[in-house]
Amino acid sequence: MTAIERSRTVAVVGAGTMGQGIAQVALLAGHRVLIYDIDASLAADGVGIVQDRVERMAAKGRLDRAGAEETVGRIAAAGALADLAGAALVIEAVVENVGIKQALFAALEEVVEPDALLATNTSSLSVTELAAGLAHPGRFLGLHFFNPAPLLPLVEVVSGSATDPAAAERAYRTVLGWGKTPVRCADTPGFIVNRIARPFYAEAFAVYEEQGADPATIDAVLRESGGFKMGPFALTDLIGQDVNEAVTRSVWESFFRSPKFTPSLAQRRLVQSGRLGRKSGHGWYPYGPDAVAAQPHTAGPEEAPDKVTVVGDLGPAADLAHLLEEAGIAVTATEHGGPYIQLPGEGQLVLADGKTSVEFADVVYFDLALDYRGATRIALSASADTSERTLSEAIGLFQKLGKQVSVIGDVPGMIVARTVAMLIDLTADAVARGVASAEDIDTAMRLGVNYPLGPSEWHDRLGQDWAYDLLHHLDERCPGGRYAPSLALFKLGYAAGDEEGTE
Repeated sequence: MTAIERSRTVAVVGAGTMGQGIAQVALLAGHRVLIYDIDASLAADGVGIVQDRVERMAAKGRLDRAGAEETVGRIAAAGALADLAGAALVIEAVVENVGIKQALFAALEEVVEPDALLATNTSSLSVTELAAGLAHPGRFLGLHFFNPAPLLPLVEVVSGSATDPAAAERAYRTVLGWGKTPVRCADTPGFIVNRIARPFYAEAFAVYEEQGADPATIDAVLRESGGFKMGPFALTDLIGQDVNEAVTRSVWESFFRSPKFTPSLAQRRLVQSGRLGRKSGHGWYPYGPDAVAAQPHTAGPEEAPDKVTVVGDLGPAADLAHLLEEAGIAVTATEHGGPYIQLPGEGQLVLADGKTSVEFADVVYFDLALDYRGATRIALSASADTSERTLSEAIGLFQKLGKQVSVIGDVPGMIVARTVAMLIDLTADAVARGVASAEDIDTAMRLGVNYPLGPSEWHDRLGQDWAYDLLHHLDERCPGGRYAPSLALFKLGYAAGDEEGTE
């Protein structure tokens, strides 16, 4: 199945920001483009905006002048739906309302040629439901672009229950030819990105609700230890708390209120109070000329121990042994027991595993890092029973490695570790259910929300049973189903015959 020919017309219905962006992408790919909007003035304005963007590209040397003149001549406003009759692809980008979209596509079906593809850019509605009532639902699919469409490479190509595989393949190849990175996805709530990304927000909000840490500290740990570009509190302030909470609630409702997707009460209260983020001047953080930026909790200086013993295999934190030696700390290793770092005061430093410090005599937990050498901040957690010496030695140890240290509450799984484990679990479950391939999910999460690694890449790096074990421990301490490892994750970690931890 080949891509739609460049000689064929592409039509966009809806002249808002997203419609303009999609029209620009198709135009620069070489198609004739028509923009239609129920408000004719908006369609005309949309054409003008896209033409101005092309002119600016030429002024900056990104297009030659002759090419720009030819390009702007290939886009026009359509005065009526009937004007879209010759389009080979019609992409809808109108209001997120099922009834409005269904009526639109029913009308389009009466206009376009039998071989034309009909696509919705919906981010939250069911592609299958939108196709209900169409005479030819096989040619209907989702093409979910991300905003701003001209800049962001990812496009989710969503097949509804009735979508013809040939139609999905033709759309996939067309988008690929436009210079985008398409990923294939079944029609599931949230598609790929909005489904898999929920724990990134939810776990941060849960740690906050559990009084584990404040927003600035959680954001800093996820950025500086986890490698994420933005923390979830700052990101949802940018997106808009109402928008983010609505997506979370939609996914939760669509999954019949599964505890895996339970919305945050703290975020609900934020929305109810009108603190919607940057657009309202206050969200999790204050904004405006007089706003004082919130600072993460950072421990004061402590003296590092001059020697430690590494007991057992530290797994994802194995690099710490080398870093400690490079920092001038004497390291003794023993293969039996563990895994933990034995401190001189007899306390233990343990990688987050879903358990709590209060369960043990004298334990400080440390959080997962994308790269312990490159991380600039490490989170530690301890209970009221942890000795002051053990906590100070743990703080000093990481400060000796050049890290800032944030001490958080005794929350199981800490911050980065529980977030990554949940991302891995939702991905394993989605792959097992045929939502998308592991490779496409990794691509979607890296390109769609700028994650440092895709969830399956995290899984490969951390080990086959790491996420399962952590979630199993979390589920024991926080029962209710939210952290219960999926059957898919169980199979992924234990199909090779590893019996440990399955009881």
